[in-house]
Amino acid sequence: MPEPVTTEHAKAEAAEIARLRKAYLDMTRDSLIGRLNRDPPLPSSKVDAYYEEYREQGWDWPSAAPSMIGLKRMENVRSECERVLRAGIPGDFMETGVWRGGAVMMMRAVLKAYGITYRRVIAADSFAGLPPPSEGVAPDAGAEFHTWADFAVSLADVKANFARYDLLDEQVVFLEGLFKDTLPTAPVRELAVLRLDGDMYESTRDGIVNLYPKLSRGGTLIADDYHLFEAHRTAIDEYRAAHGITDPIIRIDEFGAYWVKS
Repeated sequence: MPEPVTTEHAKAEAAEIARLRKAYLDMTRDSLIGRLNRDPPLPSSKVDAYYEEYREQGWDWPSAAPSMIGLKRMENVRSECERVLRAGIPGDFMETGVWRGGAVMMMRAVLKAYGITYRRVIAADSFAGLPPPSEGVAPDAGAEFHTWADFAVSLADVKANFARYDLLDEQVVFLEGLFKDTLPTAPVRELAVLRLDGDMYESTRDGIVNLYPKLSRGGTLIADDYHLFEAHRTAIDEYRAAHGITDPIIRIDEFGAYWVKS
């Protein structure tokens, strides 16, 4: 006869599942940011070698790893995804501006680790780099992101990154195109985590205007470069002021911030 399941057995099994889940997500995090194998920085980072502190803060861009956001911001993605799952906050996970896909891959990895099949992750990007500043958008005047070749990563390459981590499936949705064209009709009803990483004023504004109303109460808005790029911060601050949003903005590291929607 099978051994009866006792409370102690159940606790031990739950503890082992939690340990394995943490180990998987820890390793995924470190691999996604290039920390696991000490991936050297891209030459355009103007950093001469791998430095642990730089990779922790996201101060350089890894040569091959899928994410440039660093340890602290990647851990924020993970912890907020886990938090909304525990709290039962409804909705999908989404990022606008994905580069090689690393942050969205972490979102999908969290769903995989918890066995969640009813939520999706949505990756919105031009998959051709950042666009030149639009005429008449003063906060973006003079921006040169569109000249940085390292920022242009194709949809095929991002999908290949997902596949390499065994994370490419029907729960991952890709929205290809400029945010002003794709986000107003984005195929999403509710969001539990929304991460804005468009860097520029217009792309950030397009993201928050079209998607923040879909963020559930108790959900998380993450602004990747809130403390780095003035144009990115301006778009967010204007929206918060216009809509009376007073939820405290929490600093993640030198660059990033987030708040929980009340």
